[in-house]
Amino acid sequence: MKLDPIDLRILEAVQREGRITKLRLAETVGLSPTPCWLRLRKLEQAGLIAGYHARLAPRRVAPFATVLVEVTLANHRQSDFDRFERAVSARDEVLACWSVGGGVDYILKVVARDIDAYQRLIDGLLADEIGIDRYFTYIVTRTVKEDGPLPMTLFAGP
Repeated sequence: MKLDPIDLRILEAVQREGRITKLRLAETVGLSPTPCWLRLRKLEQAGLIAGYHARLAPRRVAPFATVLVEVTLANHRQSDFDRFERAVSARDEVLACWSVGGGVDYILKVVARDIDAYQRLIDGLLADEIGIDRYFTYIVTRTVKEDGPLPMTLFAGP
């Protein structure tokens, strides 16, 4: 689907404010409400908008530890990658898992009640024998920036 500047403005607006009203969205992108709403529906139907979510203030919910983990697998067959990915996808504590190039196979973003709970998670993954050869843990001490909106300016024409 080819996106024009108005589509990009719509995507930018709903990323920043998922509960924006139809009227406010139309004003923001410079369209009348009906054409704006039709474009939004088209973007949703095309799968460009995966859903609408509330962004929580996690530290106000409860204290927790955020941990980044580098993981290297012992073997590198497709079945090894599949087994590992299924296992981490099933763990709610694993918020993100990226397969990466370079010296490690994966980087995980994990949340846990505390460091002890994180270690129990890792011990469980090791006991499950999902192919982990080595892992390195990085405790996040302060969040500077996290999960910002996708910058639509990357996709605008020259």
